[in-house]
Amino acid sequence: MSRRLLTTLSQKNQVSALNVFKNSCYHKIDFKINENASVNSAVQRFSAFNIGCLAVTDDKDKVVGVLSERDYINKIAALGKDHTNSKIKEICTYGPNIIIAKKNDSLEQCMNKMLFKDIRHLLVVDENNDEFVGMISIKDLIKEIMKDKDDMITRLTDFKIGKGGFFGSE
Repeated sequence: MSRRLLTTLSQKNQVSALNVFKNSCYHKIDFKINENASVNSAVQRFSAFNIGCLAVTDDKDKVVGVLSERDYINKIAALGKDHTNSKIKEICTYGPNIIIAKKNDSLEQCMNKMLFKDIRHLLVVDENNDEFVGMISIKDLIKEIMKDKDDMITRLTDFKIGKGGFFGSE
């Protein structure tokens, strides 16, 4: 097997949660919302940014929780509550109940965390000081896996037709 193909095979394990975040739609938008904001403002952001989760902050702008579309559906819509008068802090998930990804967690580790708790989003934190870094979704992980699969198919196809079989054959 060519060195390039072997390198590609090993690169899948090198993709970290931080790398996934940098390619995520969450990297390009402000996905934080204050816990005292109205639920209606969160719903508007879900729709405007086409996202399914927001990081909840306290008055010091420290991330303290998450609010997902599922929270809205289960705690507001399904119960027939008025979302214009409800606050984020009434329906979001706080503190120790939040599953997080460390910024160096692998794709597989992130997937396992999501599958274990049946969630679709992970907050990404720095290992050293538990500082909030970003957020990733299951869709972001799937995109990364598909990108890796497409690269692998291209490399195997090239290898089969004689490209990349030995150094300098490209």
